[in-house]
Amino acid sequence: MKLTDILTPGCIRVPLQATAKHEAITELVYLLAEHGKISDRENVLHAVMEREATRSTGIGHGLAVPHCKSASCSGLAAAIGKPATPLDFESKDGLPVDFIVLLVSPHDQTGPHIQALARISRLMLTEHFRNDLAKAQDGAEVLEIIARYEA
Repeated sequence: MKLTDILTPGCIRVPLQATAKHEAITELVYLLAEHGKISDRENVLHAVMEREATRSTGIGHGLAVPHCKSASCSGLAAAIGKPATPLDFESKDGLPVDFIVLLVSPHDQTGPHIQALARISRLMLTEHFRNDLAKAQDGAEVLEIIARYEA
């Protein structure tokens, strides 16, 4: 499974309007709803924020991967946001986040969810990938960069 298999250009926002963690998560959840990837944005938002309250999803290298399981989707859904200025996500490495990948999956589909988490985490370990993302000006560029590094 590749990230490009689950991403659509409409679900990538560069830059995010959000200036705080909660706002960024909300903006990405609403983006998924706007593009028909989830059926109940408030249910998903509640589930993501509940998960975020247990432990920050800021995993380091400027990446946050807020995620949840929800009956509001039929398959793995993803949205990506790049804040205009890095956001505090209480990351493990103490650094702010400049790339956010929101993942929402049905309760009974753990495999694709875990694969997507692992894939984006591996990509973010590559300094060239992070540098290229930092230069991306829009969603199409982000998608192209992901596709190039997944090849």
